[in-house]
Amino acid sequence: MADAVQPNTGGNKSFVTPPKPFAPEDEVALREALKRCSPSAFESAVQYRKTGNPEHVPAVVIGIIERFVEPDLRIKLKDADDDLRLIEDLGIDSLTMMEIVILVEDVLQLSINNDELRNLRTVGDVKTFIDCKIRGLALPKPTKFLPIEQIAAVMPIQPPFLFLNEASVSSSGANGKYKISGQEFFLQGHFKDNPVMPASIMLEALGQLAVLYLLEGAAPEPGKVISSSLIYFTGCEGVRAHRKCVPGDILTLSIKPKRMKMPLATFEGMIRVGQEKAAIAEEITLTFGYAEAVLPPAMTSINRHEATSPSAEAATVPLRVALNA
Repeated sequence: MADAVQPNTGGNKSFVTPPKPFAPEDEVALREALKRCSPSAFESAVQYRKTGNPEHVPAVVIGIIERFVEPDLRIKLKDADDDLRLIEDLGIDSLTMMEIVILVEDVLQLSINNDELRNLRTVGDVKTFIDCKIRGLALPKPTKFLPIEQIAAVMPIQPPFLFLNEASVSSSGANGKYKISGQEFFLQGHFKDNPVMPASIMLEALGQLAVLYLLEGAAPEPGKVISSSLIYFTGCEGVRAHRKCVPGDILTLSIKPKRMKMPLATFEGMIRVGQEKAAIAEEITLTFGYAEAVLPPAMTSINRHEATSPSAEAATVPLRVALNA
């Protein structure tokens, strides 16, 4: 994906700018600035200032955010869940966000424009934003947050077979949530007096999140859009179920694109319940096709009709006909 920001994996040690000399008095000032942050945040900040290595930045960012979060909410940051929302999940208001930004600027020696903060909605947004600033990369597209009404408006799959209550989509992947209500039609027979979410439905939910990513987050060819009527399930690999999911559980779903070349898109996916891993899919593959982008009226001829691409002829299995449990 051209506009996705890939994190540094440690193999590449060349950075945008060499680090400035780090004197003993700089370490003293850094310790004072981070005195209410965790020791790991301070150590990571020291290493970043000495080496300029962006690998150390996420720990600094998480440590600074944790400093301004109420104590009873800090546990949510322990696993550094990028999908955590700054306002809704961590209670960070606009003034607190400014305090975080000022400290980040001081510690990492950055300059951040207030206008650049408007699209930062999650911990992942903040980490990606700062990583881009450090590396001198273009900022990615902002994360889209979609409630159930918007999801249903764009998805070809509809209730009662839609297993996403809310979702967020960025250029690098998508996250979603689904609460098992206990009223789902399939729980009436799966199993008798012991309702359990079928593994095939969990895989279906991940597939639906991948569909949503194609429709809302993928970067199609210029002048084209991905057609919602031409997305189908073709296969999956490496599926494992790690726990049973029952009524009352809230499934947290995440998918990331691995490969995307017309007409195939392959994703990796995971489902968690709280901090417990519920299911993984190493590869979920969908086939998709393009439609011509609808141009503004002034640029569209009166008799022009939307044309669809035949590139999805390889599709043989609709998404909802996923593997059985």
